[in-house]
Amino acid sequence: MNTDGSIAERPKNTIDWQALRHDFPILHQEVNGHPLVYLDNAATSQKPRRVIDALCHYYENDNANVHRGVHELSNRASAAYEGARNRAAQFVNARSADEIVFTRGTTEAINLVAQAWGTQHIKAGDKILLTEMEHHSNIVPWQLLAARVGAELVYLPVICDQGQLDLSRLDEWLTSDVKLFAMTHISNTLGTVNPVAELCARARKVGAVTLVDGAQSAGHCLIDVQEIGCDFLAFSGHKMCGPTGIGVLYGRLERLEATPPYQGGGDMISTVEFQSSTWNKVPHKFEAGTPHISGAIGLHAAMDYLDAIGRENIAQHDHELAAYAYGELAQLKGIRLFGPHIGRAGVVSFLAADVHAHDLVTVADQRGVALRGGHHCNQPLMKKLGVESTARASFYFYNTRSEVDRLVEVLKEIQKFFGGNS
Repeated sequence: MNTDGSIAERPKNTIDWQALRHDFPILHQEVNGHPLVYLDNAATSQKPRRVIDALCHYYENDNANVHRGVHELSNRASAAYEGARNRAAQFVNARSADEIVFTRGTTEAINLVAQAWGTQHIKAGDKILLTEMEHHSNIVPWQLLAARVGAELVYLPVICDQGQLDLSRLDEWLTSDVKLFAMTHISNTLGTVNPVAELCARARKVGAVTLVDGAQSAGHCLIDVQEIGCDFLAFSGHKMCGPTGIGVLYGRLERLEATPPYQGGGDMISTVEFQSSTWNKVPHKFEAGTPHISGAIGLHAAMDYLDAIGRENIAQHDHELAAYAYGELAQLKGIRLFGPHIGRAGVVSFLAADVHAHDLVTVADQRGVALRGGHHCNQPLMKKLGVESTARASFYFYNTRSEVDRLVEVLKEIQKFFGGNS
């Protein structure tokens, strides 16, 4: 740890990626008689012992409700919970911990903005700009808002054969009647890394508020909300070595202060009378009821763990492993790959000729390889690509080249089994 209390990152050439696997108890098992190869990290990541221990320590020593008690256990729990908020602010370089709202995850964070901020600020005739590569959680909340207030949804197109947004058409879609531009940072299907800082800068020029879906990026690369220049950013703990059921909404303070409460209940109030109430200050007015205290504590441990490795190092590892996987899969006959050829994050989606994605991942599982098969909550994108589903391998820092080699070996077996090419 550095003298200022921050986590000292390890230089890349000192990291033993294989040794880090020993921090993850779940990785050391067999599935269907084969060593587990876990390649479904875009859906959820595995948890290091440090996070598991943090959860156990809270429940064994400090379990109490926060903000309401004056006894020692409540004081400890409150300090740990608010310490996690401070850590999250540092993690994304927010100006203040008051800009950090704890949610159940990315989905709830986006719904909070759509329901609370959107209902207050989006009016009939306004436009909401999304991209064609958005996850359902960054489409459906805006559909509900648009239907409720009479707004219009418009979409920045994807260039299918490149797996990139068609930025040459941005001015065509990002017009002065766009009041909100919501975009994914990293596509969970294509592995595309979008230039969110540029997109947010362009949006500011037309007066649009911006939201970045950081679900696939927060635990994989450095996130600086001040550098990105977004108004809101959402991410989930479980995709970055933290617990499930905990996430973060970063909101620029002036945006949060201009947003009404999302839910009512305890802790989000200042005063309550029979006919009216007043609200607690930001961010507490968005956290009704007992929060996910242990989740925040576990997320704190996950953020410390990731920064001890170095998110820049993790990003480089993701990039190199995905590039290796893409290159190896491209050499197989009958394999169709999706997304950009270069510069991708740790996600590779593909199809094998004459093998349905669900059949492929089912047979792979029988050989110990955990993949994801389906539309990946990207049904509009799948339709644009002309497919119903894909198989997806998604990587994290504890994955290795030998696991990619095992994936290729299993795919060859599957192609042979289904009578395809090898």
